[in-house]
Amino acid sequence: MFMNKLIVYCALLCILMSCSLSGDDEPNYHFEVLPIESVEIPDTFTLGETYPITVSYFKPSSCYTFNDFYYLSELNERTVAVINTVFDDQVCTQALELTDATFNFKVISNGSYIFKFWQGEDENGEDLYYTVEVPVVD
Repeated sequence: MFMNKLIVYCALLCILMSCSLSGDDEPNYHFEVLPIESVEIPDTFTLGETYPITVSYFKPSSCYTFNDFYYLSELNERTVAVINTVFDDQVCTQALELTDATFNFKVISNGSYIFKFWQGEDENGEDLYYTVEVPVVD
């Protein structure tokens, strides 16, 4: 009985190890965080309302496509960055393209919100942010 289980286990292990999870037909890509150039954000918020916030950023080539926002929430502070998928196995045009991406922000607390939009790194590798404080009014 033990030997039968061992043989089945070894056979399954061999089958699983011979399978390729990446496959030749799947695209080759990676993710990259891109600096935000400008932001469209309201001057004030009203409690309970939802607002679109639009950021603009440069895509370095046609191989870049918007994937998601990096969004970190700590109390009333929000850190925002743009994440792109970069397709490594495509022929790309190298022209910079200014691109917009928008997310919806729901105001759920009083006081002011502080948004930190990532704008890249300085010459020492320190993160740079465009910081905006938006008060919540009645």
